[in-house]
Amino acid sequence: MKLYNTLTKRKEEFIPLKPGEVKMYSCGPTVYDYFHIGNARPFIIFDVLRRFLEYRGYKVIFVQNFTDIDDKMIRRANEEGKTVAEIAEKYIREYYVDAHGLGIKDPTYAPRATENIDAIIDMIKTLVDKGYAYVVDGDVYFKTSKFEEYGKLSGHRLEDLELGARIEVDERKENAMDFALWKAQKPGEPAWDSPWGKGRPGWHIECSAMANRYLGETIDIHSGGQDLIFPHHENEIAQSEACNGKPFARYWLHNGFININNEKMSKSRGNFFTVRDIAKHYDYEVIRFFLLSAHYRSPINFSDALLEQAKSALNRIYECRDNLRFFLSKAEKDTFEEDIYGNLDIYRDRFIEAMEDDLNTADALAAIFELVREINTRITANAGKKTISKALDLLDELTGVLGIMRKEYENDLDENIRALIEERQKARAERNFKRADEIRDQLRKMGIELQDTPQGVKVVRK
Repeated sequence: MKLYNTLTKRKEEFIPLKPGEVKMYSCGPTVYDYFHIGNARPFIIFDVLRRFLEYRGYKVIFVQNFTDIDDKMIRRANEEGKTVAEIAEKYIREYYVDAHGLGIKDPTYAPRATENIDAIIDMIKTLVDKGYAYVVDGDVYFKTSKFEEYGKLSGHRLEDLELGARIEVDERKENAMDFALWKAQKPGEPAWDSPWGKGRPGWHIECSAMANRYLGETIDIHSGGQDLIFPHHENEIAQSEACNGKPFARYWLHNGFININNEKMSKSRGNFFTVRDIAKHYDYEVIRFFLLSAHYRSPINFSDALLEQAKSALNRIYECRDNLRFFLSKAEKDTFEEDIYGNLDIYRDRFIEAMEDDLNTADALAAIFELVREINTRITANAGKKTISKALDLLDELTGVLGIMRKEYENDLDENIRALIEERQKARAERNFKRADEIRDQLRKMGIELQDTPQGVKVVRK
């Protein structure tokens, strides 16, 4: 498998440190609000990377953190008259509601910054002892000028950054680009005891400490959104490698931005959408499918029209699956016909080839749609059970890697819908076609399409 490594600016063959095992860290949410569509993209993309690695036989140890203490958390707590811990608990719960709706698997470990204060303090102490950090009035800063490779991820040179620094000037810092590892307590803020007095960690050190604690000093993959390359991931590298004297992460993966109707997403433009808001109008799975429809490093445009296209495309896959299940339930022969099945397995090869080319989900989906077209052409109600089952298993296998086609619509039919379907069947048997048509129209308004076939009635969700 080849992955584009932001550190080296090229695609590289992925070779894990330990054969058969992958250690992967992905930056999680700051839990002061519902997460937005821009946050959803890395959560989904790197969930798919994890799924594909597992599909290819790797054991994946996947860590995604919760940032549950920072300036935004404190500000939101003050606005709502709650504690920072209460805000964190609320939005961690809400994160899982949306994440599970989107089909995102729970990480192997989901550490919170506030549960790792000792590990954070230990790392800062090491940096101070090694001369990579200094203390000023209870604050601790990382000395960027001492880390010679600062800027190697983003491509920024330290001297250029210093000249164009837009960072708030703090006369106490030795260099404008030095960043906080520990912040002294301000009135009303949560704080923990430390060798430098009561305070709280800076954002960047939290991820370094948690990655080190749960995955070790050197990890295989670190991932996140493009916006995190600088300064967050650049600072993670500096403090981690200065502390441990070893490479921090071997492969750095970053996804592209999301534009809203061809404009950059921002609260000031009023085009800022949370996943929770979008899910009121579109199924979570449609959102997931949409975000997989473009290569993860490319920018993607978000609009109602594109979501409608994603909904329609996803429905085509479901219709193929439902047809196969219907044929299987009615099949009379327990046979496998090689001439009917043909070379459907070639689409597995095309799917894997796409995914191994820097996680190209767009081409992987194209392979699935080619498979769907072939299945629709080849597999009919006259096929044998083993033929149908093998085609269905292949479709389930490939869509499962992408985490789509997770719904079991037949099991979702409520009692009222089932009763109407049975009533229509009875009306048809009694040749009361007027009533049968009325029920069909009623069900259609409820999003249920009935298709009468020689094998019986087929239920289709619209």
